[in-house]
Amino acid sequence: MAEAVAVALTVAYEEQRQRQIEANKPKLEELQLHRLSAAVREAAAAAKPSSAKKGKARVPRDGVAAGAEPLRRSGRLADLPEKPVYYHVRVRKLKYNARVPLDAAERSYAISKAEELVQDLGSSFPIFIQPMIQSHVTRGFWLGLPTYFCRKHLPKSDETITLVDEEDDESDTLYLARKAGLSTGWKGFAIEHKLHDGDCLVFQLVEQTRFKVYIIRATSYFESEH
Repeated sequence: MAEAVAVALTVAYEEQRQRQIEANKPKLEELQLHRLSAAVREAAAAAKPSSAKKGKARVPRDGVAAGAEPLRRSGRLADLPEKPVYYHVRVRKLKYNARVPLDAAERSYAISKAEELVQDLGSSFPIFIQPMIQSHVTRGFWLGLPTYFCRKHLPKSDETITLVDEEDDESDTLYLARKAGLSTGWKGFAIEHKLHDGDCLVFQLVEQTRFKVYIIRATSYFESEH
């Protein structure tokens, strides 16, 4: 009898509990929606920048803030423009022995003076005229000699040839027989004597491996009466 009563009470309790759950379902669903909505609003609020932050104060184009007095300028600067004006000037850096390109008159004058010197020196020694060009006095510093002169008067193999200037100062150079020109040592001679494109040299072979060298400057054109 007692067991039947206990079973009946358990069934009644379960039925009451189930009815309570069914009754509470709408309230639970409504409560969850409210919580979800609140969470969405909080997330959206967090994504927006804070209205408490303020941007940097803008400065007017004239550089004077609103309400401030303009800067006073010195009387000496009153006539100067508001902003400085800059000019870009390109300066060409010349090499140690470079100069403004010469004209044909300078070059011709140097050659004519060299020809006059040859006439004055006479024909006692083999002689030739060598006008200077860029490759002789810059970059490669290679001095090619007249082939006919090399074949007739200079050694058939490589040899040291001495150049003697008008002050009797000597410079040794390397003569390359196959290439008919002066190599090592010629650069030092050209730089030391400040040779330029347009200058004209007279080479007088006073010994088998010894040249007397006379220099006629192209710039002497401006020093002469013409």
